[in-house]
Amino acid sequence: MDNDDLVLSTPSNFPAFPYDPPYSIQIDLMRHVYTSIEKRQVTIVESPTGTGKTLSLLCSSLSWLVDEKDRGRKGQLLQQSLSSAAPSWVAAQTLDIRKRELDAEVEEYEERLAKARKTEAHFRMLARARRVTVDLAQGHVDEDAYLPDEDCEDSQDNFSPAVRALMAKSKHDPASQQDEPSCTKIYYASRTHSQLSQVLPELAKLKFKHLTLGGAVPDESTMENMDVNDDKCEVDQRHWRTVSLGSRKQLCINEDARSRLGDIDEKCRELLEGKQHKRCQYLPPVGDDTRMLDLRDQILASPKDIEDLATAGKNTQTCPYYGSRRAIPQAELITLPYNLLLQKTAREALGIDLTNQVVIIDEAHNLIPTLLSLSSVRLTSNILSTSLKQVSVYYHKFRNRLSAMHALHLKRLLNFLDAFQRVAMDWMAQKSSAKSKWEDTEVMTVPDFIHRLGRKVEGINLLEIESYLKRSKIARKISRYAVDVSEGEKPGKHSSGVATPPLHMIEALMLGLAGASEDGRLMFSAVGDTVEVKYQLLNPSALFRDVVDVARSVVLAGGTLSPISAVVSELFAYLPLNRLSTFSCGHIIPASNVQTLLLAKGPSGLDLEFKFAQQSNRQVVSELGQIVLNFCNVVPGGMVVFFPSYASLNYAREAWSQIGLLDKFSVKKKVFSEPQESSGVEMILREYAVAAKAHTLLDKKTGAVLFAVVGAKLSEGLNFSDDLARAVIVIGLPFANKNSPELQERMRYANQTESRSGVKRHAGGKDAGTEMYENMCMNAVNQSIGRAIRHRGDWASLVLIDRRFSSPAIRGKLPQWLRDDVAVCETFGQAMKHLGNFYREKKQRTVC
Repeated sequence: MDNDDLVLSTPSNFPAFPYDPPYSIQIDLMRHVYTSIEKRQVTIVESPTGTGKTLSLLCSSLSWLVDEKDRGRKGQLLQQSLSSAAPSWVAAQTLDIRKRELDAEVEEYEERLAKARKTEAHFRMLARARRVTVDLAQGHVDEDAYLPDEDCEDSQDNFSPAVRALMAKSKHDPASQQDEPSCTKIYYASRTHSQLSQVLPELAKLKFKHLTLGGAVPDESTMENMDVNDDKCEVDQRHWRTVSLGSRKQLCINEDARSRLGDIDEKCRELLEGKQHKRCQYLPPVGDDTRMLDLRDQILASPKDIEDLATAGKNTQTCPYYGSRRAIPQAELITLPYNLLLQKTAREALGIDLTNQVVIIDEAHNLIPTLLSLSSVRLTSNILSTSLKQVSVYYHKFRNRLSAMHALHLKRLLNFLDAFQRVAMDWMAQKSSAKSKWEDTEVMTVPDFIHRLGRKVEGINLLEIESYLKRSKIARKISRYAVDVSEGEKPGKHSSGVATPPLHMIEALMLGLAGASEDGRLMFSAVGDTVEVKYQLLNPSALFRDVVDVARSVVLAGGTLSPISAVVSELFAYLPLNRLSTFSCGHIIPASNVQTLLLAKGPSGLDLEFKFAQQSNRQVVSELGQIVLNFCNVVPGGMVVFFPSYASLNYAREAWSQIGLLDKFSVKKKVFSEPQESSGVEMILREYAVAAKAHTLLDKKTGAVLFAVVGAKLSEGLNFSDDLARAVIVIGLPFANKNSPELQERMRYANQTESRSGVKRHAGGKDAGTEMYENMCMNAVNQSIGRAIRHRGDWASLVLIDRRFSSPAIRGKLPQWLRDDVAVCETFGQAMKHLGNFYREKKQRTVC
């Protein structure tokens, strides 16, 4: 009997929500997410920053998970009663026994986690500064160490890839999860770990009641007064079994390995495959799972972020990277960055199975760019040449010792690399002899590229070679041997540095070429005297469909996802309408706390239209300077001004400096500019925050102005609340460079897809490529707008400077919560009047 036969009704309220009562939009959002999960839908949720989005997503999804577990239990008991042919009194007794068995299983598991909490508390009491070092210097080994593993021999060719992977995992992988019970879980993904770090504090606020044996791990300040052996049961907030997944770079606790030059992933793999004294000391011996299981239980016993995981690993002297992987099957909530969720290879490596699971993707405005980035491969003719040389040296050295299977695959790989290098050299030669500039970049379809490689390669199954490289892990052995030989070392003695094998890029390219003949493009470009080859997948839904097709429900959430139609068209065009839903809520702030102005004319009456050519027009830039100066006189606190590009920002600053406008700005506000180097961002933000909050009567300064760039470092993920942004100003429409080969191909592909679909545009409507181009621009604008208004009591003006913002098509792509209350200012005087009235009213309220 399917548990889904017991349909869950959407609750009218959510008792676990920490604030009573929730805002109505929070109730609406939670009900929508709960319903979408129950109906197995893909849903797109837009909830402005400051509306408690993360808290609402966690509360609704975990409330569903609680009800799902209860449904599963009821389903088992119902199945038991329906299948029983015994007399009613016997059936009732049997049912009662089964109930007690299920309760005992839960109690036994809770006791185990309670014990783990006590163990962790004990470790935290005893934790002291210690550092275990082990000499990882590689000694002399036999040349056999360079030969491929026997795991890939012909004897396994009859096994499926899944079986071979399981056999390899059980032999080497400390995170092997054989016979591990699993459960329904929530996967919560965001782009960065800093964004994910906000999830666990929100989780701790939820009021899910649960009978637990032992409380949460106390902090160090309370440990001194606590009896570690106290085993009292207490009713406490539920301890959700939570796992935070991260990379080796974030979780490795082997200081000796971390301090060495090279790729930490490669060093870890070497230490994992090493034997005896060469194996990492934080990995338990093969076959001894006790330490890893203890760490797994500690991870599941109480929620831990990445830093907490590393601490737990150090306390138990066990690798937290593999410990967190081991905890995945029994976890109820898993937080992880985009790349670990979206890449199939990463999911397979971690043992993540999304079948019938719930996937929540936060900050989803980053999803499409991330999918396109993850599916792109960039390599140079130097990498290609190095790969060919390494494989050739290795093959000729060991070919007489290789099995027929290994020799065949390596020979095919050599043919592919040789043909690839020939195509790259021929292209460069033709480009050098050509005089026209447009040939600096050439775009090829995958079939065209394969045809250029020649008949010898056209018949090769690239997916088979890629699978062989991944399965055999021979790329590392080839690279290690080649490096040792080139450094003049005795083969068999490893050098200290461990670099990423160049063959890994070739492997990624082969995977792309084999998987997307219509959706992929190769772009050959000349960079100095080398050729750069980029593979780009044009269809972001191809990679994401692997997730959507198997997951029970997928929730895309963000503060600003407008225009939502763009997300639907690029990711979910293939989904039936009953599988897709959307939700966009208003803001929790009063309407009087935000005003949105569209400014079409400057102080002199000049039409404001900042197309690319106008961004370096002295008259237009001077007019813009006068606008900013007037705004500085009326806007209190901080004012953030977004330019369409660094070039336009730098040109404006230089022009304003020459005519003395920058000095005039400085009289009213301290002036800051977004640095192009990431290293300078933090310092600029600190100084700006101090200046924005400063209101000194002596020198008449009222805060600060920060010049930033749409789509750059300051336009998303940062919190400009309260005095940090009493006004956000966006100058022009930041359209991407239409001359970019990648963008041209994406637009052409969108038009071709629209044409094949048979959907007819209405008269005068834009084609799919133009619509996508416009959507990319407005998504960037909306992210910049979202830096202000961060909580219910916040207030600010949003000013969009460009007459094109007033067109219905553009206005319709602004966030829903502000698009219906926009004032179009046909004259500059109107804009100043709106601003003056707004800030006077806020000042009066503050005084009152």
